[in-house]
Amino acid sequence: MNHIVSKRIVAEAERSGRGIALEDLRGIRGRVKARKPQRATLHSWAFAQLGGYVAYKAQRAGVPVVYVDARYTSQKCSSCGNVDKHSRKDQATFECTCCGFAEHADRNAARNIASRGVVDWAAVKRPNADAIAA
Repeated sequence: MNHIVSKRIVAEAERSGRGIALEDLRGIRGRVKARKPQRATLHSWAFAQLGGYVAYKAQRAGVPVVYVDARYTSQKCSSCGNVDKHSRKDQATFECTCCGFAEHADRNAARNIASRGVVDWAAVKRPNADAIAA
């Protein structure tokens, strides 16, 4: 399944001429608080394997990949930038307590990851000021 998903992700990035932003998921199993029924599903999914497949397939295709800090991506409003844990009404619902923006919680988090990816990619491509001055 991870091969299929990673192939589709890379193909879409290549088709659209964009890069890929992934959450830096190191230590996720220790950070996530899941109810007992959700633990088996969470711990059986191979995060590292999927990330590895995306990375190597993207490299072969010439698609840039950046890893972004995952903190607060599900609590931050992708419209106004407000961070509030109460904006996450439940697993599927995001409604900003500041501006009222509402959409599926995963889509909102994906927008936040994408915007962090754009910022991180710009930082990677920015020339080193010290090297220019020398």
